[in-house]
Amino acid sequence: MSGERDAVVVGGGLAGISAALDLADAGARVTLLEVRRRLGGAAYSVQREGLEMDNGQHVFLRGCDAYRGLLARFGSERHVRVQERLEIPVLSPGARPYRLRRNGLPPPLHLGLALARYPHLSPRGRVAAVRGALALMRIRREVAALDAETLGSWLSRHGQSDQAIAALWDLIALPTLNLPAAEASLELGEFVFRRGLLTSASDGDIGFHEGTLSQIIAAPAQEALARAGVDVRLGFGAQELHSVDGGFEVVGRGGERDEGGVRARGAVVAVPHARAAGLLEPLLGDAASRWRGLSASPIVNLHVVYDRQVCGEPFAAGVGTPVQYLFDRTAAAGAPSGTQYLAVSLSGAAREMGESVDALRERYLPALEQLLPRARSARVETFLVTREHAATFRAAPGVGALRPSARTSLPGLLLAGTWTDTGWPATLEGAVLSGHEAAAHALAHLGGAAGEPAGGSHATTSAAPGAHAEAVAR
Repeated sequence: MSGERDAVVVGGGLAGISAALDLADAGARVTLLEVRRRLGGAAYSVQREGLEMDNGQHVFLRGCDAYRGLLARFGSERHVRVQERLEIPVLSPGARPYRLRRNGLPPPLHLGLALARYPHLSPRGRVAAVRGALALMRIRREVAALDAETLGSWLSRHGQSDQAIAALWDLIALPTLNLPAAEASLELGEFVFRRGLLTSASDGDIGFHEGTLSQIIAAPAQEALARAGVDVRLGFGAQELHSVDGGFEVVGRGGERDEGGVRARGAVVAVPHARAAGLLEPLLGDAASRWRGLSASPIVNLHVVYDRQVCGEPFAAGVGTPVQYLFDRTAAAGAPSGTQYLAVSLSGAAREMGESVDALRERYLPALEQLLPRARSARVETFLVTREHAATFRAAPGVGALRPSARTSLPGLLLAGTWTDTGWPATLEGAVLSGHEAAAHALAHLGGAAGEPAGGSHATTSAAPGAHAEAVAR
């Protein structure tokens, strides 16, 4: 049995890392447990066929203050880039590329010219789109009503055709909510558009990870935790969590070696919702069982290496094609000179999860050739598929009532993760905010840990100002 700690954090994703750093900053003695042999949770890199590939294409926005602050602490800022102004290259079969670009005016005028010229809507559809955006800005924030309807049905009632939803609204909704507008919660959809595009002009500028996730998150997070004095135990699979002697004990097994237990006065559980339910049902009963109702939504990424450059854009969106978003990852992955590695990110990918690699290759390579004429004469050197069957919680109507707060019915037992009630979709920003909030409540329970006033960390609650989470693709 390990000596008692002030706090134990279960889960080494962004939520757990943020919580552990905040707790340590306040003087708490912290142990972080992670079942994998790496940190980063759902944001990680893999080595495949000589390339370092991210499991998914995570991006963020200029206004993601919490996430960008964490990267600054890691020293990872040199590996990311933020656009000077929001600009999304839009590709469609048989059409000239179009750049959906904001101007310097305040919202919603900052997108007015881009929408007025958007070629994938009719003139009437462009006027309707502007009216729809204005209606979203005026929507009443009645959570129960918003969470009961889909974004798609609301858009339809406000003059948006199916074609307009597919060509414009899903361009943002699908990657941020991991569901198309027709299936997504109006509450979360309204949040995405209001915070990302309709409140501040600059907050929606897109940020890119130009290095790999292992360079940007996993390795520097481990170094930051070590500097903060956090005891990090990788390969520790938490199997049970008990309430003992006014605190908590986490018991687990790492590989084939019994890791014993870790005791602490406070505990932050920062694992996915299904795992958290299984771990905490013995303590919380039906309250934890309800979290299983959040369900999950998958993401599939296709990794295509051509023998030459076929795309001149660092990233692009697709309209009228199964290709949702593509990213040039040639330099980051260390692809051979003269080749080009494109990653295709597919959100809400329930269909693709069930398809074989051959079936995906047969459908998506011709689709890429329709968008990228130079691909028609290029040779495909590599075609790989990575799948995350439970990439995010399912952001469908009713989800708001299922997301728990950071606090549980047991004092000192806190929750963190994108699935908790941050008000945000499942995003990098939401993960970091949830970790800050859990740490703030944990410190209040601990009495400020090593002499700091209760709640005295730099934790930020989910109600704190900031722009919406990362958009476009995860």
